[in-house]
Amino acid sequence: MNIAFFEVKNEEKEYIIQHLPHKHTALFFTEPFKPELLKDHADIAALSVFVQSHINASDIAALPNLKLITTRSTGFDHLNISELSQNGIALGYVPGYGDNTVAEFAFGLLLAVCRKITKANARIRLDGDFEIHEDYEGFDLLGKTIGIVGTGRIGTHMIRIANGFGMRVLAYDPMPKPELSHEMNFTYTSLDNVLAQSDIVSLHVPYFEQTHHLINKNAFSKMKQGAILINTSRGAVVDTAAMLEALQTRKLGGAGIDVLEGEEYITDERSFILYGKQADQSVKNIAENLVLVDMPNVIVTPHIAFYTKEALYRILDTDMKNIASFAQTGKPACDIMASRRIVSSAPSSGPVAT
Repeated sequence: MNIAFFEVKNEEKEYIIQHLPHKHTALFFTEPFKPELLKDHADIAALSVFVQSHINASDIAALPNLKLITTRSTGFDHLNISELSQNGIALGYVPGYGDNTVAEFAFGLLLAVCRKITKANARIRLDGDFEIHEDYEGFDLLGKTIGIVGTGRIGTHMIRIANGFGMRVLAYDPMPKPELSHEMNFTYTSLDNVLAQSDIVSLHVPYFEQTHHLINKNAFSKMKQGAILINTSRGAVVDTAAMLEALQTRKLGGAGIDVLEGEEYITDERSFILYGKQADQSVKNIAENLVLVDMPNVIVTPHIAFYTKEALYRILDTDMKNIASFAQTGKPACDIMASRRIVSSAPSSGPVAT
């Protein structure tokens, strides 16, 4: 099977070459998928992509042999699942690769925000300033309340870390697990209660229609004055304009953000051409995100919560299992369509955990 891998770094390329069965041939690209990159490769049967590769049915029209697309990510909102599946494309993903990896990063963001770590470090680096400034004052986590939105694998690990810091944990999930709350000593409650009672709110939900702008102006109005928001899930789970307003009015005391709404427009300006029909929205996203990045009470990182050596290898192993399974059975080991059937059975009143 001829496979094209996109958004691949050198370390990943070497690992894939070492572990991909010899019966498959591989083509590697460092950039996200674009149809023109494969104009001379109509024999490609499978694509392996990451989150900046946005693909719909028209993008693959010139690939008559394409039967499989795998994404090396848990989220798959960058793929037009409905169009692709209707065109007979099998779709694979990586449901779990770093539950601890992402949770550890999320908690790192929390510590950096509440203890002003990056602000102090920046002044030392830029100005050699070792003074203890008033705006370095943070707050203890011991005894504070953290709200976890989504108690799937990552959210559960976040709870485990918070317990280690002596925090009170509240959680919201439309499919609560009572035995888990008893075992890990946290309390399930409504989303409104989580927002109203938490000093820190950490988001651990996937991006679906029902989680689009889950945290919006109304949600921010319910949060405690000066609360901290941590988002390592998906950018569009949060209404960026509403978050900016909450930060500017100090309703929100700070934020640690690893994912941005419309981040694809920042990382690849050529997306203006590829997604011209969304140009107005993309300009709005870029403008809002540039303001967000420049705010002194916000830490923004470039979608790297997943990025450790151990997690990277787990991702690649799962990706290759998806490819091998498809070659043998016609279905990837981790089938997006199967996961969507599970999601569709969840209550429609709220997000589904990751």
